[in-house]
Amino acid sequence: MNEGASERGMIFDTTLRDGEQAPGCSMTLQEKMRVASALRDLRVDVIEAGFPAASPGDFEAVRAIAAEIEGPVICGLARCHAGDIERAWNALQGARRPRIHVFIATSEIHRTHKLQMAKEEIIRRAVESVRLARSLCPDVEFSAEDASRTEPGYLAEVVTAAIEAGARTINVPDTLGYTVPDEFFDLFGYLRQHVPGVDAVTLSVHCHDDLGMAVANSLAAVRAGARQVECTINGIGERAGNCSLEEVVMALRTRAGHFGIGTSIDTRRLYPTSRLVASITGMHVPRNKAVVGENAFAHESGIHQDGMLKHASTYEIMRPEDVGISRSNLVLGKHSGRHAFRERVQHLGFNLDEDDLNRAFAEFKKLADRKKEMFDADIEAIVMSSDAGGSGPWAIEELHISAGTGAIAAGAVRVRHADGRLVDEASVGDGPIEAAFKALERATGINMDLRNFEVRSVTTGEDAQGEVTVTVEYNGHSFRGLGVSTDIVEAAAFAYLDVINRVCRRALVPGGDAARGRGQVATV
Repeated sequence: MNEGASERGMIFDTTLRDGEQAPGCSMTLQEKMRVASALRDLRVDVIEAGFPAASPGDFEAVRAIAAEIEGPVICGLARCHAGDIERAWNALQGARRPRIHVFIATSEIHRTHKLQMAKEEIIRRAVESVRLARSLCPDVEFSAEDASRTEPGYLAEVVTAAIEAGARTINVPDTLGYTVPDEFFDLFGYLRQHVPGVDAVTLSVHCHDDLGMAVANSLAAVRAGARQVECTINGIGERAGNCSLEEVVMALRTRAGHFGIGTSIDTRRLYPTSRLVASITGMHVPRNKAVVGENAFAHESGIHQDGMLKHASTYEIMRPEDVGISRSNLVLGKHSGRHAFRERVQHLGFNLDEDDLNRAFAEFKKLADRKKEMFDADIEAIVMSSDAGGSGPWAIEELHISAGTGAIAAGAVRVRHADGRLVDEASVGDGPIEAAFKALERATGINMDLRNFEVRSVTTGEDAQGEVTVTVEYNGHSFRGLGVSTDIVEAAAFAYLDVINRVCRRALVPGGDAARGRGQVATV
């Protein structure tokens, strides 16, 4: 627990449920297992693994995580419907520490326009659902969806009934990111004053970032008595996202004397976990993102640099090492061996199995032949994108581009399918990148609509790697892909093939998004 903290708070991570609902952020079962393993190593208290009733894919993901991930509580979400609750329990039975999380909307606008239910009916449904969940699982959490826009008196009635029915955790969500810190603080104070038995349960908070106040509102709730914070890695989630796990954890740690609340989080795992989620979802972290952004510990101003040279605390309230960011500069080279590479990867906070390590090492050796200098950021990029364009049925064997001023750009590719097929295709386009994309579409038979194209430098120098992120739309679904190379056109091709492979996995894997149409979406 943090030094200076007198109490311990719980971190409830919903990256795999609420975070995955962000457009383009859906994950395969294998990807969810990698994230769940990282969350376990991060030492979160609760992993909300999914919404089992939403689809067969969600059910299988929750069941697999429950069976394989030990340590955190494994939670499954359910609406206040018997079928949802039973489905959640069926998925969670293999967990050492299972939790069923039931929810129902309580605000007047939801009662009138979404549920079309009277107040009494909502309370009855909540009570019946909590009782059913408790008959199956000893750990039950209840959420009053859109609590921040619910009349305080009525919210107190619902919460009181849920506690009497057996809920051990009461979650108070700001579902639409509507509230402000002092208002939310007062709401928690009201509940603590007007709900009998509230001190016997854990109060939880779940905030969205529509007005940019998810972290501030969550911290206000902590000051008012909440002892569980629901959040996601990098703050991903519906619309503007959720409360950012890394930000709320480091706020509690850095200002432990103010909040008096510590966590069990291994903060040195924050940066690697952030990079893992960014790589899997294709949603990269903004440079100015607090705690884990590239600029979070950068100092360009002369005044700042002078202060830093004299004493780091002049312009840093956190140490980069505390969140897992290395400050080492030049690392390794083309003559470095596998053992040195493995040690460097582990030092940067990444745990790779033998297959992933071999794949990353092979990419490292290729890059080392092309770059004069190798930096930690290069190795991070390799680790996070070593399977980009390769963890699927298609892989690029050859890529040839011809372009010039006044000339029509042409691209030719040779791609290999997992079944052994080699496909050669060529195309022209309005520039080398479009030519490469069209050639890949012709080779794989998958045509997509490009919605966004971003490129950024991974490191500095004329031989720096470029990281390309593409967002596409396919059959009404949004997908993101990531590619890294010292050649921007090649990086773009890798990113586009990464998206193609994501589309293929969704279409071919039972329960994938393209197959199941996303099913039900929860908005707690």
